[in-house]
Parts: sequence; structure tokens; C-alpha cells
Amino acid sequence: MFIETKDLKKSYGEGGSFVQVLKGVSIKIEKGEMCVIQGTSGSGKSTLLNCIGGLDTIDSGTVSVAGTFIERLKGEKLSDYRRDNLGFIFQFYNLVPNLTVRENIQVCEYLTKDPLNIDELIEVLGLTEHQYKFPSQLSGGQQQRCAIARALVKNPKVLLCDEPTGALDSKTSRDILVLLEKINRQYGTTMLIVTHNNSIKNMVDHVIYIKDGEISKDYINETKVPASELEDL
Repeated sequence: MFIETKDLKKSYGEGGSFVQVLKGVSIKIEKGEMCVIQGTSGSGKSTLLNCIGGLDTIDSGTVSVAGTFIERLKGEKLSDYRRDNLGFIFQFYNLVPNLTVRENIQVCEYLTKDPLNIDELIEVLGLTEHQYKFPSQLSGGQQQRCAIARALVKNPKVLLCDEPTGALDSKTSRDILVLLEKINRQYGTTMLIVTHNNSIKNMVDHVIYIKDGEISKDYINETKVPASELEDL
């Protein structure tokens, strides 16, 4: 199994402020799948993504990605795992304001031994005419495209997306989802997409619902709809 968690538990705080966020979460995701993790605010979906991404430590259980058990990694080895395996896309784009689009992407290109072709990526993501602009000169959708290109240029095994359309209008959201679909098809990138949007689940291979820190549904989507045809985004 490409991504797997077993009896994953994660809490924050202690004493009166103790909160058990993940309560024994077990999931399995195949290589190349597009997977949605859905749930209400506070359900634990972003915490689960952060545990898989090595951004949060776990209390107990296991997390494995491509045969690597993340809970066993410390310091430099954990940084190497994130650099070599993962791309991150967030709701807020986290672009470097004084770097152009191309330079923002190059920052991550320099981190990897086997980057994707930056010119091809810029073209695929529709950024060719914007590549020498600064983030302040871009729309929200263009900034998110730049953030996606920056994450992808590393040629990651897994793309972790936390509310990637959360700050975008419905038309731009659809454009971004069409791009993610195209990237999955073209590069075979495994994708985990955390969202509260109920429509996005219709375009992916695998749907996981999390409620109060536990898996409430986990199924393969047999009736996928192209991202371009999604409604109510």
C-alpha cells in the first residue's frame, strides 16, 4: 500500500486544555489515486494531512508513505523525507512577495535532484505570460497556480492539498481542480485533497470522511465526474 496509517492518534494540549484530535485513524491509499478527505471544521482532516506530511508528530500508531515509516524519522531525515517525497498546497499561497512567479518556482526546483521541466510546468499551468510578474500583480487563481507549480516542480510522489480552492470563487475553483486532474493524469501524482466542499468528492477516485477524529466513511468512487462538470463549487 502506497500510503497507510494504522490506529493513528494525535492530541494537543494537556490537563484542562487536552484535546484528542485523531482517535485511531486507519486508512489505505493506492499509488496514483486522487483522494478527498472530507469533514467539518475541527473534524481532524487537516491534522491527518499534517501527520502524513511529517508536519505534526503523532502520539501513537504508524504512518507509512512509499514504504517509509514517518514516525521513525527525526531531524534531518524527516526534512529529507518531506523534500524528496512531498509537495504541499495550502489555501493561502505562501508565495515570496519579492520574487517573480518563475523565481518562486525555482526556489523549490533547486531543492530536488530530479525536478520537472520548469518551462513545461509553467506552460501546463497557464503561467507563461505571467512568469515574470510578482505575486501582487496576480489574481488569486494565478497565485494558486504558481503555488501548485512550486509544489510540483520537485516531482513529488505525493501532493498534499489543504483546502486548495478555499479562497477562490467557483469559476477559479473549477479551473484549479481541472488542473489538478490534468496533473494527476499526466504525471501520475498521488493526491490527498482536504476539503469541506461537498462537490469535489465527485471527481476523485477515493473518498474518506472524518468525523470527530474518526473515519465515518471510506469508499472508492465508481462514478467519477470530470472536474469541468462539477456543480456547486
